[in-house]
Parts: sequence; C-alpha cells; structure tokens
Amino acid sequence: MRGNPYSILRGGWKALGTQAIVWDEYLTGPFGLIAQYSLLKEHEVEKMFTLKSGKLPSADVKNIIFFVRPRLELMDIIAENVFSEDKMHSSRDFHILFVPRRSMLCEQRLKEQGVLASFVNIDEYILDLIPYDGDLLSMEYESAFRECYLENDQTSLYHTAKGLMTLQALYGTIPQIYGKGDCARHVANMMLRMKREFAGSQNQILPVFDTLLLLDRNIDLLTPLATQLTYEGLIDEIYGITNGYVKLPPEKFAQKKQGEASKDLPTESKKLQLNSAEELYAEIRDKNFNAVGAALSKKAKIISAAFEERHNAKTVGEIKQFVSQLPHMQAARSSLANHTSIAELIKDITTSEAFFENLTVEQEFMTGVDTDKVNTYIEDCIAQKDPLIKILRLMCMQSVCNNGLKQKVFEYYKREILQTYGYEHILTLNNLEKASLLKLQTSSRNNYPTIRKTLKLWMEDANEQNPNDISYVYSGYAPLSVRLTQVLARPGWRSIEEVLKLLPGPHFEERQQLPAGLHKKRQQGENRTTLVFFLGGVSYAEIAALRFLSQMEDSGMEYIIATTKLLNGTTWIKSLMDRPESQIS
Repeated sequence: MRGNPYSILRGGWKALGTQAIVWDEYLTGPFGLIAQYSLLKEHEVEKMFTLKSGKLPSADVKNIIFFVRPRLELMDIIAENVFSEDKMHSSRDFHILFVPRRSMLCEQRLKEQGVLASFVNIDEYILDLIPYDGDLLSMEYESAFRECYLENDQTSLYHTAKGLMTLQALYGTIPQIYGKGDCARHVANMMLRMKREFAGSQNQILPVFDTLLLLDRNIDLLTPLATQLTYEGLIDEIYGITNGYVKLPPEKFAQKKQGEASKDLPTESKKLQLNSAEELYAEIRDKNFNAVGAALSKKAKIISAAFEERHNAKTVGEIKQFVSQLPHMQAARSSLANHTSIAELIKDITTSEAFFENLTVEQEFMTGVDTDKVNTYIEDCIAQKDPLIKILRLMCMQSVCNNGLKQKVFEYYKREILQTYGYEHILTLNNLEKASLLKLQTSSRNNYPTIRKTLKLWMEDANEQNPNDISYVYSGYAPLSVRLTQVLARPGWRSIEEVLKLLPGPHFEERQQLPAGLHKKRQQGENRTTLVFFLGGVSYAEIAALRFLSQMEDSGMEYIIATTKLLNGTTWIKSLMDRPESQIS
C-alpha cells in the first residue's frame, strides 16, 4: 500500500474489472502530485467523480472505489451514494480507502447508516508525506494546528510519527533528534516507542539524514502572521498556492493581437504549476520581491542573445545545433513571459499605499513600537470594514510582540470587532485566545524584546538584492523558527539555553542507535543533512530562509523541509475560525 497510488488498482485488486473512483475533493490535489489521471486510466479506472451528496453520476463500471479522509460527515454522504446505487445496480462492488488511516469511528457510522455490509473492501491508503518539491514534503493536514491547540487532539502527531518512521524505513535511521515544544516531544516519544516495538526489524540502510529537528508552530507564532516578501511568498499571500498550482487573473496573460477588441480577452483564471522543475522559477522563487525585477531583465537579455545566435549559424552543423536548442529556448521565453506577468500583478499591489501602510504597522510591531496601546491603523481598518482576517492578523501580531494585550486594549478591539462584523465572531476570538495568538497580558514582563535582541530577529538595513542573512525574506525580520535552526547547526542550542526557556514547551535531544557499520564516513567538505519538521505548518518565506542557509558557502548544512501543512497568515487564521466561509470578505 505504500507504493504508487495505483498499486491498489493492480496487484490484489487487478481482477476486479472496471472501476470508478469517487474522490473526497480535498484529496484530489495531493494525489495529483503523485498520479496523473492518464496513469490511473491504464489501470482500468474509467471514471472519476467528486464526492457529493445525492446519487452518483452514471458510469458503466463494476466497482466503485471511495477515496476519503476519515471524517464522519463524509460517511453520511457515502451512505447516500451507496443507497442510491444499491437501488439501481445491485451487482456493483463498493470499496473504501481511508487516507491516511482507517477509522473505527467512521466504520461505525457506516454501520449505523446501514451500508457497511455493502463494502467488499475496507482499507487504508497510507499517504503521510507528499513530495511538493525536491527539498519539500508536506502532509497537507489542514487541521493539524487547530486539532493540537484547540481540540487537544493528537491524531496529526501520530500520523507525523508514522510518516517519519516510513521515511526512516526508506532512508535509514536518523541518528540525532532535536526538538522544541510539547508536540515535538510527543512525536519524538511516539517515534522512539515505535522503534522499540520494531526492534527486531532494524533496517540496514546507510542514513541519508544526520539530524531531525522537530519544531512546534507555537514556539514561533509571529512568523506566519507577517506578510511574506519573497516572490513565492507574495504569490501565496495574494493569490494562494494550492498543491503547487496558482490561479491568476487572465488579463495579463492574454496574447493581444493588433486591433483586437478587449471583449475577446479570456475570462477563465490562468492556472500555472509552480515548482523548481521550471528553471527560472527555481532561480527567483526565494528572492526578496524587490530583487525579482533585476533578475527577470537579466534573464530577458540572455534569452534574446540566445535567439540572436541564429544569425551566426552558417554551417549545416551550426544550424542543426541551433534547431536542437529551440524547444528549450522557447520554453524559457514562455516561462519569462509568465513570470514577468505575475511580477507585474504583484507589483500593482506592493506599490499601493494600502500595502505599504499595512507593512509599516507590521514592522513597527516587530521592532516593539507602540505595541501596548490601541493601534490607530487597526482602528481605521475596522471603521472601513476591511477584511476581518487582515485585522485579526494584525491584532494577533500586536499581541504576540507584546506578550499579550493590556485589558483595556483587548476589550476595545473585541468590542469593535463584534459590533462591526457581528457577534458570531466571539467564537473565533475565543479560538485565537485558546491558541495563544490573542491573549490578555498577565504579567508586565514582555519576553519578546529579549528574544528579538538575543537571536538578532530584527536586522536594520537588510540587504534584499544580495542577502547575507535570512532576514531578507521579511525585509528585516529573521524568522524565529529558522534562526533556531541556524543556531542549532552552529554554535548549538547550549549557547541560547536562556532564550529557549522563554519559549513554550521543552527542548530536548535524543540519539538513535545505528546498527554497526552504518555510521557515515564523511568526506572532506561533505555537507551534513538536517530534516526540519514544522508541526502545525510552515510558510514559504521560512522555506526560502532555510534554502538560503543550505546555499551559504560556509554553512556545511543542507536542509530538507517537512511540515503538516503549507500555510500563510490568512489560511492559518482561517483554519482557526468558526464558520470561516462567511468571514472571508
């Protein structure tokens, strides 16, 4: 079951005959990264549908396979589907695959609904860590942070531990485990327990990773709230990147011909895939947005010089060589056109007064300016009925940078939000309090300035064009999570023992015994590899900062990033809202 996504459609199930897959909509994106429809078609998958209530669309197939997350509300929809099918096609076989684990509760619900006996197969498809890029893995477990910090549900931590055990089975036991936070401690404990349970089956694989670093999201609540200022981070902030794809307004991408009327412009969003397989994107994704324009114009000159070469091709051999390079050059030109259009779209926003005002307030909070009083910009935003999420991000930021808000400030914000946006938001405000994003100041001591100074979280005059520090990703602010990662590599956490005590949860180190003969003999100048696992989510700016550390000549460390979810401030706050659909506007 751990192999290719279609392994369940061959092997033991091959004799089943024609199949239709009914997808839990949330799973289609992650599965799309590892199996295209064409691949499934080769394995007798005739039709694919999205799971919806009512009856299934018609399909002339022998088997219906449901691919779903273990959610009770989805079981009710499946029951409806099965009932309607049973009436029409009594000869059909039903199968259900839970992703990533089977659930007794869900099976019980199917039994209560009277359809459990209709299923020929009930199994699980273990999809823990999905490769999003060469150095990035995500579980895309959207509710992990909410479950851990609001609902005290540790299911996602169990899945994380299982995923890490699978990774070790494939890439060798990771000798050193470091961690910070309560969730990190839980995951490490579960991993060590699972290792003891499988003590007999030690794998004889030379370890790929030297170190595993487990970080709780709640040790650094500030970073995801801030507006990301890398190219990829801004694409995500403004348009949202979902499963490696972004949907963009079409007008900038239309090939306008001379004298063509504007009414013929496309109306459907332009969907682009974003990953490092595209040469130009790999080059500019992690740059501060202010450095992207220069990189694009440099690329444009290189491409146009390459096309000019055709005039110098005189001999048949030279012409042949030029023709063989054409497809690559045309792909590069098309890629340049796309990213120039995206950069123009982003620039329209980043040069606006509204963006600048918002960023100024964020940077004031990060540097400790006026964090203890009602902020006039937040007041104005509420008065103008700006999007609620924007206001909540700023309020949470002020609270985190001030170790909580003074009672008077807290009550004032709360009252203004409830009166302006509606009293149903009391639930959301309670959730943010529970998650420590928004809280009352209980002591006059604010630890944030100490943490900021000791870890150099604010760097004046950050170099955006040719960065020499990770703070370039937020134009001055160095993500706390990444700074901790950097210090762990050199000089080590013992040097910041006092600061670690100011952050929530324990910090720890564990060593896993390797079988004899599997200790790495390091070559001169060979980098060490650390897997950094963010429990509760990670932002693209943090990923960019870790990639920057990997590329630093003297770092001697390569980082691979894993997480429960790729997020930004908006999607994160949204996951903590009750009834978020009605609150986006």
